[in-house]
Amino acid sequence: MESINAKYVSQKISKTRWKPVSHSTLQQPEIFATGSWDNEENKISLWSIGNHENVAMDDGNEGDPQVLCEHKHDGDVLDLQFLDQDRIVTASSTGAVTIYRHHPNTQTLSVSQHWARAHRYPCDSAPCTSVVCSSPEIVTVGEDGRIVVFRADHEGVVQTIENADSSTIHAVTYLRTTEILTVNSIGQLKMWDLRQHSKSPSQIFSLSGDRVPLHCVDRHPNQQHIVATGGQDGMLCVWDVRQGNSPFSLMEAHSAEMWEVHFHPTNPDHMFTCSEDGSLLHWETSSQSDLPSFLQGNRNNSMISRSAMPSAGGNQSIISAWLSGDSSKSRLETTHMLPSQTLSVNSLDVLGHYLVCGTDGEAIFVHRQIPV
Repeated sequence: MESINAKYVSQKISKTRWKPVSHSTLQQPEIFATGSWDNEENKISLWSIGNHENVAMDDGNEGDPQVLCEHKHDGDVLDLQFLDQDRIVTASSTGAVTIYRHHPNTQTLSVSQHWARAHRYPCDSAPCTSVVCSSPEIVTVGEDGRIVVFRADHEGVVQTIENADSSTIHAVTYLRTTEILTVNSIGQLKMWDLRQHSKSPSQIFSLSGDRVPLHCVDRHPNQQHIVATGGQDGMLCVWDVRQGNSPFSLMEAHSAEMWEVHFHPTNPDHMFTCSEDGSLLHWETSSQSDLPSFLQGNRNNSMISRSAMPSAGGNQSIISAWLSGDSSKSRLETTHMLPSQTLSVNSLDVLGHYLVCGTDGEAIFVHRQIPV
Protein backbone atom coordinates (compact mmCIF):
# COMPACT_ATOMS: atom_id res chain seq x y z
CA MET A 1 0.00 0.00 0.00
CA GLU A 2 3.03 2.31 -0.22
CA SER A 3 1.58 3.90 -3.34
CA ILE A 4 -1.38 5.28 -1.36
CA ASN A 5 -1.20 8.56 0.51
CA ALA A 6 -3.92 9.44 3.01
CA LYS A 7 -4.34 13.10 3.87
CA TYR A 8 -6.65 14.15 6.71
CA VAL A 9 -8.23 17.48 5.86
CA SER A 10 -10.71 18.31 8.68
CA GLN A 11 -13.64 18.49 6.28
CA LYS A 12 -15.96 15.95 4.73
CA ILE A 13 -15.09 15.65 1.04
CA SER A 14 -18.08 15.38 -1.28
CA LYS A 15 -16.35 15.61 -4.67
CA THR A 16 -12.90 15.24 -6.13
CA ARG A 17 -11.64 15.67 -9.72
CA TRP A 18 -8.26 15.66 -11.46
CA LYS A 19 -7.29 18.72 -13.42
CA PRO A 20 -7.16 17.66 -17.08
CA VAL A 21 -3.70 17.07 -18.52
CA SER A 22 -2.55 17.46 -22.08
CA HIS A 23 -2.56 14.03 -23.75
CA SER A 24 0.05 15.12 -26.28
CA THR A 25 2.70 15.66 -23.62
CA LEU A 26 1.96 12.43 -21.71
CA GLN A 27 1.88 14.45 -18.53
CA GLN A 28 1.06 12.75 -15.27
CA PRO A 29 -1.80 14.29 -13.32
CA GLU A 30 -0.51 16.64 -10.67
CA ILE A 31 -3.39 18.84 -9.50
CA PHE A 32 -6.85 17.88 -8.28
CA ALA A 33 -9.81 19.78 -6.89
CA THR A 34 -12.04 18.88 -3.95
CA GLY A 35 -15.36 20.18 -2.68
CA SER A 36 -16.70 19.75 0.84
CA TRP A 37 -20.12 19.23 2.36
CA ASP A 38 -21.81 19.15 5.76
CA ASN A 39 -19.23 21.52 7.27
CA GLU A 40 -19.89 24.85 8.97
CA GLU A 41 -18.26 26.55 6.03
CA ASN A 42 -17.78 24.61 2.83
CA LYS A 43 -15.06 25.27 0.31
CA ILE A 44 -13.47 24.16 -2.89
CA SER A 45 -9.74 23.48 -2.77
CA LEU A 46 -6.99 22.82 -5.27
CA TRP A 47 -4.24 20.38 -4.29
CA SER A 48 -0.89 19.47 -5.79
CA ILE A 49 0.73 16.05 -5.58
CA GLY A 50 3.84 17.31 -7.38
CA ASN A 51 7.30 16.56 -6.12
CA HIS A 52 7.72 19.07 -3.35
CA GLU A 53 11.47 19.43 -3.23
CA ASN A 54 11.05 21.97 -0.48
CA VAL A 55 9.41 19.44 1.86
CA ALA A 56 12.01 17.89 4.11
CA MET A 57 12.03 14.14 3.57
CA ASP A 58 12.32 13.33 7.24
CA ASP A 59 9.02 14.83 8.34
CA GLY A 60 7.03 12.00 6.79
CA ASN A 61 5.09 14.27 4.46
CA GLU A 62 6.71 13.41 1.18
CA GLY A 63 4.08 12.60 -1.41
CA ASP A 64 1.28 14.14 0.63
CA PRO A 65 -1.10 16.34 -1.31
CA GLN A 66 -0.40 20.01 -0.54
CA VAL A 67 -3.18 22.59 -0.71
CA LEU A 68 -2.51 25.24 -3.37
CA CYS A 69 -5.51 27.50 -2.77
CA GLU A 70 -9.12 27.43 -1.65
CA HIS A 71 -12.29 29.47 -1.79
CA LYS A 72 -15.40 29.38 0.34
CA HIS A 73 -18.47 27.84 -1.25
CA ASP A 74 -22.06 28.63 -0.27
CA GLY A 75 -23.86 25.38 0.48
CA ASP A 76 -22.66 21.82 0.05
CA VAL A 77 -20.62 21.08 -3.07
CA LEU A 78 -22.84 18.46 -4.72
CA ASP A 79 -20.78 18.22 -7.89
CA LEU A 80 -17.60 19.65 -9.33
CA GLN A 81 -16.13 19.45 -12.85
CA PHE A 82 -13.24 21.09 -14.65
CA LEU A 83 -14.52 23.18 -17.56
CA ASP A 84 -10.97 23.60 -18.90
CA GLN A 85 -7.43 23.94 -17.54
CA ASP A 86 -8.22 26.99 -15.43
CA ARG A 87 -11.93 26.86 -14.63
CA ILE A 88 -13.97 24.68 -12.31
CA VAL A 89 -17.78 24.46 -12.22
CA THR A 90 -19.60 23.58 -9.01
CA ALA A 91 -23.16 22.52 -8.27
CA SER A 92 -24.49 23.67 -4.89
CA SER A 93 -27.15 22.48 -2.47
CA THR A 94 -28.39 26.10 -2.64
CA GLY A 95 -29.35 25.56 -6.31
CA ALA A 96 -26.48 27.73 -7.55
CA VAL A 97 -24.02 26.97 -10.32
CA THR A 98 -20.64 28.72 -10.02
CA ILE A 99 -17.53 28.91 -12.20
CA TYR A 100 -14.27 29.44 -10.33
CA ARG A 101 -11.08 30.48 -12.07
CA HIS A 102 -7.67 29.32 -10.91
CA HIS A 103 -4.88 31.89 -11.20
CA PRO A 104 -1.69 29.80 -11.19
CA ASN A 105 0.62 32.83 -10.91
CA THR A 106 -0.84 33.92 -7.59
CA GLN A 107 -2.25 30.50 -6.58
CA THR A 108 -5.71 31.95 -5.94
CA LEU A 109 -9.27 31.04 -6.89
CA SER A 110 -11.87 33.63 -7.82
CA VAL A 111 -15.53 33.44 -8.85
CA SER A 112 -15.78 34.18 -12.56
CA GLN A 113 -19.49 33.40 -13.07
CA HIS A 114 -22.42 32.65 -10.80
CA TRP A 115 -26.02 31.65 -11.51
CA ALA A 116 -27.73 32.00 -8.14
CA ARG A 117 -30.96 30.01 -8.41
CA ALA A 118 -30.35 27.83 -11.43
CA HIS A 119 -32.46 25.16 -9.73
CA ARG A 120 -35.46 26.12 -7.66
CA TYR A 121 -38.95 25.35 -6.50
CA PRO A 122 -41.65 28.03 -6.75
CA CYS A 123 -40.95 29.26 -3.22
CA ASP A 124 -37.46 28.00 -2.45
CA SER A 125 -34.19 26.94 -4.00
CA ALA A 126 -33.65 23.30 -5.04
CA PRO A 127 -30.29 21.57 -4.82
CA CYS A 128 -28.31 21.39 -8.06
CA THR A 129 -27.25 17.75 -7.99
CA SER A 130 -24.92 17.27 -10.95
CA VAL A 131 -23.03 19.13 -13.67
CA VAL A 132 -21.32 18.03 -16.87
CA CYS A 133 -19.14 20.24 -19.09
CA SER A 134 -18.11 20.25 -22.70
CA SER A 135 -16.48 23.65 -22.92
CA PRO A 136 -18.02 26.16 -23.35
CA GLU A 137 -21.30 24.29 -22.65
CA ILE A 138 -22.36 23.40 -19.11
CA VAL A 139 -25.38 21.19 -18.36
CA THR A 140 -26.85 20.95 -14.85
CA VAL A 141 -29.66 18.93 -13.30
CA GLY A 142 -31.38 19.20 -9.96
CA GLU A 143 -33.82 18.05 -7.38
CA ASP A 144 -36.41 20.21 -9.15
CA GLY A 145 -36.39 17.84 -12.16
CA ARG A 146 -35.04 20.62 -14.38
CA ILE A 147 -32.25 20.41 -16.97
CA VAL A 148 -30.43 23.71 -17.59
CA VAL A 149 -27.83 24.49 -20.25
CA PHE A 150 -25.37 27.37 -19.73
CA ARG A 151 -22.47 28.67 -21.75
CA ALA A 152 -19.32 29.95 -20.12
CA ASP A 153 -18.86 33.71 -20.64
CA HIS A 154 -22.56 34.03 -21.45
CA GLU A 155 -24.71 35.56 -18.73
CA GLY A 156 -28.11 34.13 -19.43
CA VAL A 157 -29.39 30.57 -19.55
CA VAL A 158 -29.00 29.00 -23.01
CA GLN A 159 -31.71 26.36 -22.67
CA THR A 160 -34.01 24.99 -19.96
CA ILE A 161 -36.08 21.83 -19.99
CA GLU A 162 -38.67 22.57 -17.32
CA ASN A 163 -40.26 19.54 -15.65
CA ALA A 164 -37.86 17.24 -17.47
CA ASP A 165 -38.49 14.82 -14.65
CA SER A 166 -41.15 14.53 -12.00
CA SER A 167 -38.57 13.08 -9.61
CA THR A 168 -35.08 14.16 -8.53
CA ILE A 169 -32.44 13.93 -11.25
CA HIS A 170 -29.31 12.67 -9.53
CA ALA A 171 -26.67 12.75 -12.27
CA VAL A 172 -26.02 13.77 -15.86
CA THR A 173 -23.37 12.91 -18.45
CA TYR A 174 -22.84 13.42 -22.16
CA LEU A 175 -23.62 10.56 -24.52
CA ARG A 176 -22.57 12.53 -27.61
CA THR A 177 -21.97 16.21 -28.29
CA THR A 178 -25.66 17.09 -28.37
CA GLU A 179 -27.10 14.21 -26.35
CA ILE A 180 -27.10 13.74 -22.59
CA LEU A 181 -28.08 10.95 -20.21
CA THR A 182 -29.74 11.50 -16.85
CA VAL A 183 -30.54 9.13 -13.97
CA ASN A 184 -33.28 9.73 -11.44
CA SER A 185 -34.65 8.69 -8.09
CA ILE A 186 -37.10 6.13 -9.53
CA GLY A 187 -34.53 3.98 -11.32
CA GLN A 188 -34.76 5.48 -14.80
CA LEU A 189 -31.99 6.29 -17.28
CA LYS A 190 -33.14 8.87 -19.83
CA MET A 191 -31.58 10.05 -23.07
CA TRP A 192 -32.12 13.66 -24.21
CA ASP A 193 -31.34 15.27 -27.55
CA LEU A 194 -30.62 18.90 -26.77
CA ARG A 195 -31.06 19.92 -30.43
CA GLN A 196 -34.70 18.89 -30.39
CA HIS A 197 -35.62 21.41 -27.66
CA SER A 198 -38.14 18.78 -26.64
CA LYS A 199 -39.72 18.58 -23.21
CA SER A 200 -39.48 14.80 -23.27
CA PRO A 201 -36.57 12.36 -23.47
CA SER A 202 -35.78 10.59 -26.73
CA GLN A 203 -35.55 7.30 -24.82
CA ILE A 204 -36.27 5.97 -21.34
CA PHE A 205 -34.58 2.92 -19.86
CA SER A 206 -35.47 1.51 -16.49
CA LEU A 207 -34.66 -1.12 -13.94
CA SER A 208 -37.47 -3.61 -14.00
CA GLY A 209 -39.60 -3.91 -10.92
CA ASP A 210 -38.46 -2.02 -7.84
CA ARG A 211 -37.79 1.61 -8.63
CA VAL A 212 -34.41 1.75 -6.95
CA PRO A 213 -32.96 5.26 -7.15
CA LEU A 214 -29.96 5.60 -9.46
CA HIS A 215 -27.23 7.94 -8.18
CA CYS A 216 -24.50 7.93 -10.83
CA VAL A 217 -23.85 7.33 -14.51
CA ASP A 218 -20.81 7.13 -16.79
CA ARG A 219 -20.38 6.41 -20.47
CA HIS A 220 -17.74 4.10 -21.96
CA PRO A 221 -15.12 6.41 -23.52
CA ASN A 222 -14.80 4.47 -26.81
CA GLN A 223 -18.07 2.58 -27.21
CA GLN A 224 -20.59 5.29 -26.55
CA HIS A 225 -23.57 2.94 -26.47
CA ILE A 226 -22.24 1.30 -23.29
CA VAL A 227 -23.30 3.05 -20.10
CA ALA A 228 -22.76 2.15 -16.43
CA THR A 229 -24.98 3.24 -13.55
CA GLY A 230 -24.99 2.71 -9.80
CA GLY A 231 -27.76 3.15 -7.31
CA GLN A 232 -29.13 2.96 -3.83
CA ASP A 233 -28.91 -0.84 -3.62
CA GLY A 234 -25.19 -0.87 -4.48
CA MET A 235 -25.76 -2.72 -7.76
CA LEU A 236 -23.62 -1.93 -10.80
CA CYS A 237 -25.75 -1.89 -13.96
CA VAL A 238 -24.34 -1.91 -17.48
CA TRP A 239 -26.67 -0.82 -20.28
CA ASP A 240 -26.53 -0.91 -24.07
CA VAL A 241 -28.52 2.15 -25.08
CA ARG A 242 -28.88 0.94 -28.68
CA GLN A 243 -31.32 -1.76 -27.76
CA GLY A 244 -33.80 -2.87 -25.15
CA ASN A 245 -34.82 -0.67 -22.28
CA SER A 246 -33.42 -2.56 -19.33
CA PRO A 247 -29.83 -3.21 -18.23
CA PHE A 248 -27.71 -5.85 -19.92
CA SER A 249 -25.94 -6.91 -16.81
CA LEU A 250 -26.44 -6.37 -13.11
CA MET A 251 -23.60 -7.00 -10.70
CA GLU A 252 -23.60 -6.93 -6.94
CA ALA A 253 -20.99 -4.32 -6.18
CA HIS A 254 -21.57 -2.64 -2.82
CA SER A 255 -23.66 -3.20 0.28
CA ALA A 256 -24.98 0.39 0.34
CA GLU A 257 -25.50 3.34 -2.04
CA MET A 258 -23.05 3.57 -4.93
CA TRP A 259 -22.10 7.23 -5.25
CA GLU A 260 -19.92 7.24 -8.34
CA VAL A 261 -18.91 4.99 -11.23
CA HIS A 262 -16.08 5.84 -13.65
CA PHE A 263 -14.66 4.00 -16.62
CA HIS A 264 -10.93 4.56 -16.89
CA PRO A 265 -10.75 7.33 -19.53
CA THR A 266 -8.01 5.72 -21.63
CA ASN A 267 -8.23 2.05 -20.62
CA PRO A 268 -11.95 1.33 -20.32
CA ASP A 269 -11.48 -2.37 -19.58
CA HIS A 270 -11.06 -0.92 -16.08
CA MET A 271 -13.81 0.71 -14.04
CA PHE A 272 -14.00 2.15 -10.53
CA THR A 273 -16.91 2.48 -8.10
CA CYS A 274 -17.24 3.97 -4.61
CA SER A 275 -19.92 3.68 -1.99
CA GLU A 276 -21.53 4.69 1.27
CA ASP A 277 -20.30 1.30 2.57
CA GLY A 278 -16.77 2.75 2.77
CA SER A 279 -15.28 0.81 -0.13
CA LEU A 280 -13.71 1.74 -3.44
CA LEU A 281 -13.61 -1.06 -6.02
CA HIS A 282 -11.45 -1.50 -9.11
CA TRP A 283 -13.25 -3.64 -11.73
CA GLU A 284 -11.24 -5.28 -14.47
CA THR A 285 -12.63 -7.34 -17.32
CA SER A 286 -10.32 -10.32 -17.54
CA SER A 287 -10.65 -12.91 -20.24
CA GLN A 288 -9.84 -16.60 -20.12
CA SER A 289 -8.84 -16.74 -23.78
CA ASP A 290 -6.16 -14.89 -25.67
CA LEU A 291 -8.67 -12.61 -27.33
CA PRO A 292 -8.86 -9.10 -25.90
CA SER A 293 -11.87 -8.92 -23.64
CA PHE A 294 -13.86 -6.63 -25.91
CA LEU A 295 -13.65 -9.16 -28.79
CA GLN A 296 -15.04 -12.03 -26.77
CA GLY A 297 -18.40 -13.46 -27.56
CA ASN A 298 -21.03 -13.85 -24.92
CA ARG A 299 -21.12 -16.87 -22.63
CA ASN A 300 -24.27 -18.01 -20.93
CA ASN A 301 -24.22 -16.88 -17.36
CA SER A 302 -26.58 -15.97 -14.64
CA MET A 303 -25.55 -12.35 -14.35
CA ILE A 304 -26.97 -11.23 -17.65
CA SER A 305 -30.53 -10.09 -17.74
CA ARG A 306 -30.78 -10.72 -21.46
CA SER A 307 -28.66 -12.04 -24.32
CA ALA A 308 -25.73 -9.77 -25.00
CA MET A 309 -25.66 -10.17 -28.77
CA PRO A 310 -24.91 -7.02 -30.71
CA SER A 311 -27.61 -5.53 -32.88
CA ALA A 312 -27.66 -6.38 -36.56
CA GLY A 313 -25.31 -4.20 -38.53
CA GLY A 314 -22.34 -2.54 -36.92
CA ASN A 315 -19.28 -4.55 -36.11
CA GLN A 316 -20.71 -7.86 -35.02
CA SER A 317 -17.46 -9.18 -33.63
CA ILE A 318 -17.00 -6.45 -31.07
CA ILE A 319 -18.94 -7.08 -27.91
CA SER A 320 -17.69 -5.23 -24.92
CA ALA A 321 -16.79 -7.40 -21.98
CA TRP A 322 -18.90 -5.07 -19.87
CA LEU A 323 -21.99 -6.37 -21.65
CA SER A 324 -21.25 -9.90 -20.57
CA GLY A 325 -20.15 -9.12 -17.05
CA ASP A 326 -19.95 -12.13 -14.81
CA SER A 327 -17.89 -11.89 -11.68
CA SER A 328 -18.72 -15.50 -10.78
CA LYS A 329 -16.77 -16.81 -13.79
CA SER A 330 -13.88 -14.45 -13.13
CA ARG A 331 -14.72 -12.55 -16.27
CA LEU A 332 -14.70 -9.55 -13.96
CA GLU A 333 -12.13 -9.20 -11.25
CA THR A 334 -12.74 -6.76 -8.44
CA THR A 335 -10.11 -5.37 -6.10
CA HIS A 336 -10.57 -3.26 -2.98
CA MET A 337 -8.49 -0.11 -3.47
CA LEU A 338 -8.45 1.31 0.07
CA PRO A 339 -6.43 -0.12 2.94
CA SER A 340 -9.47 -0.57 5.17
CA GLN A 341 -13.17 0.12 5.19
CA THR A 342 -13.81 3.69 6.19
CA LEU A 343 -16.79 6.00 6.31
CA SER A 344 -18.58 6.71 3.04
CA VAL A 345 -16.35 7.13 -0.01
CA ASN A 346 -18.27 9.93 -1.74
CA SER A 347 -16.26 10.58 -4.86
CA LEU A 348 -13.40 9.29 -6.96
CA ASP A 349 -11.57 10.28 -10.11
CA VAL A 350 -9.00 8.42 -12.16
CA LEU A 351 -6.48 9.64 -14.73
CA GLY A 352 -3.48 7.73 -16.06
CA HIS A 353 -2.11 5.62 -13.19
CA TYR A 354 -3.47 8.03 -10.58
CA LEU A 355 -6.63 7.77 -8.53
CA VAL A 356 -7.99 10.21 -5.96
CA CYS A 357 -10.99 9.78 -3.67
CA GLY A 358 -12.63 11.70 -0.84
CA THR A 359 -14.52 10.44 2.20
CA ASP A 360 -16.81 11.36 5.06
CA GLY A 361 -13.89 10.35 7.28
CA GLU A 362 -12.39 13.75 6.33
CA ALA A 363 -9.66 12.03 4.34
CA ILE A 364 -8.37 12.27 0.79
CA PHE A 365 -6.61 9.19 -0.61
CA VAL A 366 -4.26 9.43 -3.57
CA HIS A 367 -3.17 6.20 -5.28
CA ARG A 368 -0.25 6.66 -7.71
CA GLN A 369 0.12 3.19 -9.19
CA ILE A 370 -3.23 1.82 -10.18
CA PRO A 371 -2.61 -1.24 -12.34
CA VAL A 372 -4.18 -0.23 -15.64
